[in-house]
Amino acid sequence: MFVKRAYLDQHLNQLLDNPKFNLYYEYLIEVNQVMNLTRIVDIDSVYYKHFYDSIILSNYIDLNNKSLLDVGAGAGFPSIPLKIINDTLNVTIVDSLNKRIGFLETLNKKLALDNVSLIHGRAEELESRNSYDLVTSRAVARLNILIELTLPFVAVGGYFIAYKALNYHEELKEAESGIKALGGKLERIEEYPISDDESHVLIIIKKIKKTPEQYPRTYQKIKNNPL
Repeated sequence: MFVKRAYLDQHLNQLLDNPKFNLYYEYLIEVNQVMNLTRIVDIDSVYYKHFYDSIILSNYIDLNNKSLLDVGAGAGFPSIPLKIINDTLNVTIVDSLNKRIGFLETLNKKLALDNVSLIHGRAEELESRNSYDLVTSRAVARLNILIELTLPFVAVGGYFIAYKALNYHEELKEAESGIKALGGKLERIEEYPISDDESHVLIIIKKIKKTPEQYPRTYQKIKNNPL
């Protein structure tokens, strides 16, 4: 049974009142029996630690009529929950595993979502540089690697948002020089609870100038020699 925690904000009602989230949950659990999509399977944890954790971004960033690239979305987090609560979003998802793309294709049909593009491939191979209003990534890589997979695709004036746990400080320090080199600037960090004893943060980086042409490099170079 789902237990509503009183301290969480009004966005939780958007999950409970929208039948698409229940459909999402049911299909996620069904497919997860044959494909490794998530270790979190009980309804409370999926709603709080996946769905709520995804849509919290709408507290801090205007999503209306924005283009959003989700890098390594896996089972669709955070972009699909954000699309469910704001249909004006134009979403592109890139993921390197074709099985996950297949899951998302069927999920989008079940949820009747429009303007969701799915790309099987690696983020660093995308050609749409300096073009998205928002780029998101959740639980993909350390920040000093992640920034080169994301910031090159953010339009000037747009944002890259990294979903991270509370122990982000070392990662952020490692990434400082790379953020600057890629045309970004740390704007703010927002902390929020997702359970009685756990909080997460959004690291919000603004794109203030175009990324130099030599970035992103190949993944092997990014991994072996982060900026």
